[in-house]
Amino acid sequence: MDNKQLQELQNARKEKKQVVLATNLSSGVSELLYPFETDEITPLLEEARLALRFDKPHETEVVNEKIFLNIFNPPLRLFIVGAVHIAQKLAPMAAATGYEVVVIDPRRSFGSEMRFPNVALDDRWPDEALEDLSPDRRSALVTLTHDAKLDDPALESALNSDVFYIGALGSNRTNDKRHQRLISKGFSEAAIKRINGPIGLDIGAQSPAEIAVSIMGELTACLRGKMTK
Repeated sequence: MDNKQLQELQNARKEKKQVVLATNLSSGVSELLYPFETDEITPLLEEARLALRFDKPHETEVVNEKIFLNIFNPPLRLFIVGAVHIAQKLAPMAAATGYEVVVIDPRRSFGSEMRFPNVALDDRWPDEALEDLSPDRRSALVTLTHDAKLDDPALESALNSDVFYIGALGSNRTNDKRHQRLISKGFSEAAIKRINGPIGLDIGAQSPAEIAVSIMGELTACLRGKMTK
């Protein structure tokens, strides 16, 4: 990698772009790839997309040439809407698995530092906060409040973004009502299917900690391409 590429890579990382450095192992020639910023389909770009998706640098062979793909992903981020008991368990679990966590709740008595030590708190309304935080392909969002005034604006923001996971707490009945509200807002059936609701893997979770485990399991499965539902 020459100085020009190094500077380009540094700038791309500052802008939180997903970048792959592809190096031909025979010639030593390198190039920077931005696989998600183009619709072009080539064997090399497809391999680069997979490498970024699974956070896995690796060697591959393209047109009889051995190429090493070194990945540069921005941090994973999790936006939790609702500073509730489940969020108290979910936030440290997500942080332990490498996420930058932000808990969003305008109800300041809920989102206090005493209840959420060492967690970033945002007391703006969810749509306002998310507009500023700019969720991207490396972001996930979960809504936990059971309050449509808080959950729905967050879900609408997420559906208009490239987040890789959207989850919403609530029963099947709550999920059906939410579905109808989003339809009335103009969202398509295909778009609404991006929402995982009821949230979490079906492991019979009951306590806040168990529900948090089920959410992290589903979120991880979605991130790693292992979703089955």
